[in-house]
Amino acid sequence: MCREEASELSSLLPELKSRDIKLCAVVHEKPGVEAFRKFFKGDIFFDEKRHFYVPEERYMNLWGLFRINFIKNVLRNREKNIDGNLKGEGRILGGVYVIGPGSDGILLQHQEMEFGDIVNTTDVLAAIKKMKP
Repeated sequence: MCREEASELSSLLPELKSRDIKLCAVVHEKPGVEAFRKFFKGDIFFDEKRHFYVPEERYMNLWGLFRINFIKNVLRNREKNIDGNLKGEGRILGGVYVIGPGSDGILLQHQEMEFGDIVNTTDVLAAIKKMKP
């Protein structure tokens, strides 16, 4: 389901480029990255040792697959013809961060609570507008 979010974030590229802001993804494994590139138009970095995911990796347990919001997210992806895969680890929850330059720090933090819990792009745009030029 990260493919839907990747597509949404990639739609912000014109605004990001106009502000000289990079769009980056950090992945924890290589299976599926080539297919992910179809949806994500920024730079992709492989974190082999998962340093970006610490101090505590966040997982969705098996029961999360039966939550109504997860089922709605799956159906939403099907309606948008966004395919997925069942390769790789697959349980780690992701997130989106807008990190400002210098002492700006983290301007937006969105941590996935279940698969398909995507960041609101309006919130992302509001966060990047807070950045100092």
